[in-house]
Amino acid sequence: MRTPRLRAQPRGTVCQAPSPPPAPLDQHGNPVPAPGLGRMAVFRSGLLVLTTPLASLAPRLAPILTSAARLVNDTLYVHLQPGLSLEGPAQPQSTPVQATFEVLDFITHLYAGADVHRHLDVRILLTNIRTKSTFLPPLPTSVQNLAHPPEVVLTDFQTLDGSQYNPVKQQLVRYATSCYSCCPRLASVLLYPDYGTGEVRMEPLDVPLPSTIRPASPVARSPKQPLRGYHRGAVGGTFDRLHNAHKVLLSVACVLAQEQLVVGVADKDLLKSKLLPELLQPYTERVEHLSEFLVDVKPSLTFDVIPLLDPYGPAGSDPSLEFLVVSEETYRGGMAVNRFRLENDLEELALYQIQLLKDLRHVENEEDKVSSSSFRQRMLGNLLRPPYERSEVPQSLYVIGLTGISGSGKSSIAQRLKGLGAFIIDSDHLGHRAYAPGGPAYQPVVEAFGTGNNWGKLEGAWSEELARPLCSALSLFCPDILHKDGVINRKALGNRVFGNKKQLKILTDIMWPIMAKLAREEMDRAVIEGKHVCVIDAAILLEAGWQNLVHEVWTVVIPETEAIRRIVERDGLSDAAAQSRLRSQMSGQQLVEQSHVVLSTLWEPRITQRQVEKAWALLQKRLPKTHQALN
Repeated sequence: MRTPRLRAQPRGTVCQAPSPPPAPLDQHGNPVPAPGLGRMAVFRSGLLVLTTPLASLAPRLAPILTSAARLVNDTLYVHLQPGLSLEGPAQPQSTPVQATFEVLDFITHLYAGADVHRHLDVRILLTNIRTKSTFLPPLPTSVQNLAHPPEVVLTDFQTLDGSQYNPVKQQLVRYATSCYSCCPRLASVLLYPDYGTGEVRMEPLDVPLPSTIRPASPVARSPKQPLRGYHRGAVGGTFDRLHNAHKVLLSVACVLAQEQLVVGVADKDLLKSKLLPELLQPYTERVEHLSEFLVDVKPSLTFDVIPLLDPYGPAGSDPSLEFLVVSEETYRGGMAVNRFRLENDLEELALYQIQLLKDLRHVENEEDKVSSSSFRQRMLGNLLRPPYERSEVPQSLYVIGLTGISGSGKSSIAQRLKGLGAFIIDSDHLGHRAYAPGGPAYQPVVEAFGTGNNWGKLEGAWSEELARPLCSALSLFCPDILHKDGVINRKALGNRVFGNKKQLKILTDIMWPIMAKLAREEMDRAVIEGKHVCVIDAAILLEAGWQNLVHEVWTVVIPETEAIRRIVERDGLSDAAAQSRLRSQMSGQQLVEQSHVVLSTLWEPRITQRQVEKAWALLQKRLPKTHQALN
């Protein structure tokens, strides 16, 4: 379904709650932490006005962002106005900033530096950054509304005496409120970051910032080279958990576009090859976050946000588009789009290639770039939603329901949890106990499905010549569910119910309540043994409705192709049979949607062990105090 076009919408300028009182500041304008606190973020949102020339600002940027991160906890807007003076009686005015490759490189540099402060949602505002175009609209005269009105305005502008000089702060507030919607009680701070022992040069540097934006043209670019503006362009991606590398891609596209930007958001088949697709945000949620960011940074554009269902998308067929922004990874895809356009008698798009942002904090098995895949990997073992409150389970026991598709490695996770101290209830063992002769499910199952071989019943009524052939024929359709020793043949029973929903329901209506009762008995045994964390290892946990037995559902996920490979190797089935088995189960996606914690056995055993230990450590922190005291 096509998403409606987005334009800048009126937004409320009143904060959701009154701004908290400003924290005490030291002589450099930094907040003084309360005793025992290493960092105090006292405002939800802020506006950082940068006034230093870009070449001189680059080496100062890291300390500036660190100082801002101590004051702002959530959204930090950044406004670039190099050369702005906040001294003097006249109210300062926002003026256009020429869009050059130097400006784009600085935007990339700022987002790369902001990645250290992962609690901050940084957004560089682009309204006053202008390309060299004759069709540009004038700068807006009205105040620009923001999704999160700033509660504090910060600046790198410094006074000679290094103080929080009141007239300068007043000018800062006037400037901020003349440009953007801010909270009524707007606080102001002049940042005096700690630059260390060495002085930071104020004059422009001879060495420009590293080049991060490359047009497809073979002509060499220079930092001061003005950027060409275009009427319409496109950019695409998954945009899962919108991060700073996404923001670079989108910001470059927003600077280049002057009227309309088409944004393709990958969906459906394009998501299947993604790492841990079960943890991807839903399409609507990704579009919501993306749209808010776009309208915030450049509300003058019309944004056409659409689902991207094939590799070309509208970039391959829309004749009105003029440029396409790609990353180093997707550059070949951009070239393929241009070949496709030429084959269909359309003009090539101007390609702008963005350098990937390096993730300096990546760990083993994570990508070395800033990526959504790494973010999803870091979610493994984390609590995704609040636990259930379960008054019907033993008070001293905290119960985890462990599930996953066939071949996911669920049982290996259970053994690792056992090694950390958990009491394990294996649902397969419960099934064996229930099916065993004399077990609670034995007689009901035999009565419901029969023995399949009725020779004994027919022998007395019919002659041997008639009874034997008839029973033999019947056994082709109703194979004996009992072995010769009277034990239920689970394979034969499985064949009887597989693909027959009516027969399967008869069986599960018998088995699942009995197995749940046996699980409760095992919980009581766990309490007697002094255990305080119990894990029910059950592939059918959610199908059977056993959520009422557990405080949390933990799901083990694996790509379907890997699950099929493991099933074939473990059980000797064909690929088709393994795939059929998976199709009869809830999918990994369906399981994750009802889960509190997600794990994966996709990587080496030591990585799996690290995940389990992380999940266990986090579990210990959130266990009710009664369980912690007992532990």
